[in-house]
Amino acid sequence: MADTVLNLIWSIVFSLVGGIAGILLVLASTAFIPRLVDKLTPNIDEQKEIARGNQAVAEYYGRVVAAVILGVSVVIAAAVLGGVIAALH
Repeated sequence: MADTVLNLIWSIVFSLVGGIAGILLVLASTAFIPRLVDKLTPNIDEQKEIARGNQAVAEYYGRVVAAVILGVSVVIAAAVLGGVIAALH
């Protein structure tokens, strides 16, 4: 009984720490990815094109940035889940 309670406590600790680390990593990637896309497309100034009303650039930029952030989020979620599973065994 005591081992089960201890495992549950560790799983909660790993979930909280992993969740906080995941949130910080997603926020950092949200700040970093748009700058990376800007550097990868040196001939296009996405912000100026979006301000001019270029909808194609806005959709491309939004989809690329959103896809990368979702990918990072999936990897972080898998890491948090792995920590919880490790704590329960």
